Amino acid sequence: MTHLSRAALLAIFSLLWFKASGAISVQIGQNFTASRLNTDIFETPPDADGTVGPAHFVQFINGRFSVYDKITGTNVQNITDRTFWAAAGIDLSGLSISDPRIIYDKSVGRWFASQVDFDGNNLSSNRFLLAVSSTNDPTATWNAVAFQADPGGSFADYPTLGLDANGVYLGGNMFDPNENLLGVLLTSIPKADLLQATPTATNRSTTGLMTIMDRGFTLQPVVNLSPSSAAENVIAVESDGTDFQFHSILKSFQVLNSAAANAAFTPSTNLTVPQYFVALDPPQPDGQSTLSDGDTRIGAIVRQVGDIIYAVHSTQGVRTAVRWYKISALDNTILQSGTISDTNLHLFYPSIAANESGLVVIAFNGCSTNTFVSSYAVVGETINGTTTFGNLMLLKAGVANYEVPGGGAESRWGDYSATSVDPLNPNNFWTIQMFASANNVWSTQVTELRITPVLQIASAAANVVLSWPTNVTGFALQSTTNLTSALWTSVTNGVSIVGAQNTVTVAAGVPTQFFRLKE
Repeated sequence: MTHLSRAALLAIFSLLWFKASGAISVQIGQNFTASRLNTDIFETPPDADGTVGPAHFVQFINGRFSVYDKITGTNVQNITDRTFWAAAGIDLSGLSISDPRIIYDKSVGRWFASQVDFDGNNLSSNRFLLAVSSTNDPTATWNAVAFQADPGGSFADYPTLGLDANGVYLGGNMFDPNENLLGVLLTSIPKADLLQATPTATNRSTTGLMTIMDRGFTLQPVVNLSPSSAAENVIAVESDGTDFQFHSILKSFQVLNSAAANAAFTPSTNLTVPQYFVALDPPQPDGQSTLSDGDTRIGAIVRQVGDIIYAVHSTQGVRTAVRWYKISALDNTILQSGTISDTNLHLFYPSIAANESGLVVIAFNGCSTNTFVSSYAVVGETINGTTTFGNLMLLKAGVANYEVPGGGAESRWGDYSATSVDPLNPNNFWTIQMFASANNVWSTQVTELRITPVLQIASAAANVVLSWPTNVTGFALQSTTNLTSALWTSVTNGVSIVGAQNTVTVAAGVPTQFFRLKE
């Protein structure tokens, strides 16, 4: 047996040169435009929401429910949101609807979707709408329930949606008929009741109206897809930041006994975090108007993976930026936090997702005086408990300025985005974002990010050591002696874990061997 020659090592590396530096490589898979203002939708803002399932990506935005084949990107269903609710059994006569959310729950193989309805002439009360699919096929039958959001009569706006093994949870910011903010509210519904052939929300529990000082602003019940859960966690910011003061508190509480009709809501805990400040409106290249990029609220779904909660919201530094958190679901400890910023771009309307191996994707919009509103993402990997993010990736470039006609000095964008993990391949992430597709026109963009490990090769005496990160799972090490042959065989040498790397040692020899990682 001999050492591999330098030429042989270069031959091996020739297979891998296109891989990104570092332990992982990120490639864009599906990347298609879904809806476009004034084409298949006429509402602003769209509230860009969607999620990936076993075979489909579902876009659920204001005015539109669209289903796409996730392998080909082909649109297989495209209906209005009103048509969706009517088919699910909800009468919306004389009512408007807004603020869509959708989740695919792999633990039960069902989709959950929500909105609120309202009468524009009477904002004294409105309903939560909640639909459940009958199977894992989002184009098949859905069944829905509708109920008064607040028995006390206040109006629910900006509804949020979460779930765990025991329950499904709806939150709202509550207003009086004159649109004065009163507080927040959370409703808990036993999940088993919703999974019946005819779903029911009869056994729901509600907090009633609660103050923002006590509970925080915009309650985000977590999405926890574990098949078991002791309690549901709810996270909120201390303030939306429109007081133009620095804030350094997140609020957290739990829902207990949510599988039954008498769910309980624990007192809130204050979590001290680095200071955050309301995001200021970013400029666009034409300089004619700024873009409304929301406030400090946690606008997108909060994810719990194992015992870690992942949350993200906007903040203000030199430019508008993205603040992210990892929070212990066990004791509310802030495990890690950070800020994603750019030297040119203002970043806003972020969403986050993570898998069980600690891979994390945050996606968001960005713009500046020389960049139209575009879609971006960053990918993080977790090594020894610490998550580190790479550089910004452009997902879809904007091509024009965006001003809402008659909108004055501020043009409304948003109000949120969504990022999710593929239930069949947790190394693949999907996000739905907006971009400026023409002058004063927004479109939604659905992007798949495929994360793969980089195979690292080093010589060691008479051996070759191959290694790849443990946080990218589902790959097998294979070898061949002939790149023109389709014959690759599994490397049967034992795998050792050294640090955060899978490591395999093979004997160096002749003929030259080529190695790859194969899903």
